[in-house]
Amino acid sequence: MNHTILVADDEPQIRRFLQAGFEMSGFTVLQAETGRKCLEMASLRRPDLVVLDLGLPDLDGMEVLRDLRGWSQVPVIVLSVRDREDDKVGALSSGADDYVTKPFGMAELIARVKVALKHSVAPTGNPVVEIGNLRIDLLNRRISESGQDISLTPKEYRLLAFLARHPGRVVTHRQILSEVWGAGHGEDLHYLRIFIRKLRAKIEPEPNTPIYLQTELGVGYRLQSGDRLPPPAA
Repeated sequence: MNHTILVADDEPQIRRFLQAGFEMSGFTVLQAETGRKCLEMASLRRPDLVVLDLGLPDLDGMEVLRDLRGWSQVPVIVLSVRDREDDKVGALSSGADDYVTKPFGMAELIARVKVALKHSVAPTGNPVVEIGNLRIDLLNRRISESGQDISLTPKEYRLLAFLARHPGRVVTHRQILSEVWGAGHGEDLHYLRIFIRKLRAKIEPEPNTPIYLQTELGVGYRLQSGDRLPPPAA
């Protein structure tokens, strides 16, 4: 199978070097010189893997990684001159599959790419989730209902984005709390209930009879999927 790799690096010579090396090993290569271009190409071209430099001119690579992980599970290998342990731990904790420091050997990088592709279990996701009249654009962080833009706080957005990555599936209280508030907040249900109320007040046509964000009593919450919604339920 011919895999496509998206290389995001602001140095033309590095991009050319990587393209030549990957193409010699049978890969197809796409190039992006900025973080925004990387996100755009990841959405439109659906590469099988992303090689991401952290020192991009418009967005920090960590920000690109976090945005990408908001809607996609495409394998990401960070390729950076930053060699501190904190940088490596931060990138891996934010969803990178591997971390390679510059200077690097092409043979080693290709070997790491093949391992990441072998372990990949999920294709690139759809960055736009539409549920009835609710539209969640995870790429541009834009939420609208019946064509009207909705303004969310960063925490409200993280909560909705996490649920939107699992449409139609029940997500447990602990899973949501760990993702949005951190691993130490797995029992803080009052935080979650408060933000669910705030979120419903903004996205639901009738917050007291929600149609998008459903409660699974004693378990968690589910964001409905598809255009066919059930009758309103508390």
